[in-house]
Amino acid sequence: MTAKDYKKAFTQLNSKPVKAAKYEKHNAPKKRTTGKAKMICRNCGRRGTIVGQYKIGLCRQCFREKAKDLGFKKYS
Repeated sequence: MTAKDYKKAFTQLNSKPVKAAKYEKHNAPKKRTTGKAKMICRNCGRRGTIVGQYKIGLCRQCFREKAKDLGFKKYS
């Protein structure tokens, strides 16, 4: 279940506060403290393929666009 589905179902339970509280307790997305799901791109907000080296914090697509501005050179 995605976070979007969670919120959609939660709006349908507004008239039943006890059931809504129980639903929220068991179905809310887990707060992430580490790992792949925690890291997001500072530029576009994508998750997953984050370039974390040198604390860049960009996804690989944004890194390719901004690498020259950051001072990286392509060696081939």
